[in-house]
Amino acid sequence: MKAILSERNKRLFFAVLGTLIFAAGMNLFIVPLNLYSGGFLGIGQIVRTLLVDYAHAPIPSNIDIAGIILYLINIPLLVLAYKSLGRWFFVSTVICVTFQTVFLTFIPNPVPPILSDKLAGAIVGGVIAGYGCGMTLKNGGCGGGQDILGLYFMKKSRNFSVGKISMMINVLVYVACALMFDLTTVVYSLIYVAVYSFVTDLTHTQNQNMACLIITTSDEVLPVIQKITNRSATYWGGIRYFTKSDCKVIFMALSKFEGVQISRAIKEIDDHAFVTFFKVDTIVGNFHKHL
Repeated sequence: MKAILSERNKRLFFAVLGTLIFAAGMNLFIVPLNLYSGGFLGIGQIVRTLLVDYAHAPIPSNIDIAGIILYLINIPLLVLAYKSLGRWFFVSTVICVTFQTVFLTFIPNPVPPILSDKLAGAIVGGVIAGYGCGMTLKNGGCGGGQDILGLYFMKKSRNFSVGKISMMINVLVYVACALMFDLTTVVYSLIYVAVYSFVTDLTHTQNQNMACLIITTSDEVLPVIQKITNRSATYWGGIRYFTKSDCKVIFMALSKFEGVQISRAIKEIDDHAFVTFFKVDTIVGNFHKHL
């Protein structure tokens, strides 16, 4: 139990760190250039602009209320997370959303911008924010908004990913931006969100499928693999060519994240085991995404 709690605390720390990196990418590079994020944060930014620039609401200049608006939007989505994605995911998501709101609200927007060129700012901000989001997702947390919907639909269909869901919601957000602002703002914002979505999916290793081939002499490897990943595997008997000794050849499909987990476990069980991974683009059959 202590080991489980220690591992969860470690993952929660990196999940919260991911929200800090995401907020830094947004507030240091995207917001100063008057670019807009996609998804529900983009909705929060639009509402903030309407309140500050058009309604002239008395909001302190050193506070960005887009994060607070995002937190309010997240409340019904957190209910969905609790019902569909598990208790631990719900708890970690509440913590991550809370910290993300604090970071988005109080990390200052530099004036003048760190990068004055909008293209460079969109790319750099997209890489930083996407990496932060992917780190949060990879460690079992979530920044809320479209990330919750992305994970929810990932469980329903293997054709979905967090990045794809973000892109679909972004279409609606940027249509609104095109009607309210100039097209230049929309174009550079789209560049940002494209980079952000790509880096998110690249970092979120639970969304990357792999195949694994294991050659071992231990009878403990298969039960441990099943316990860690809750997946089955195919195995058959083999013979090592040089030693002429019997061995087990195990083949299975899994996520890249699960591959890291079983690699550590196999090394502890059989230090002489041979393990190789290779990426697969398509899996047809009874294969479920575990989040």
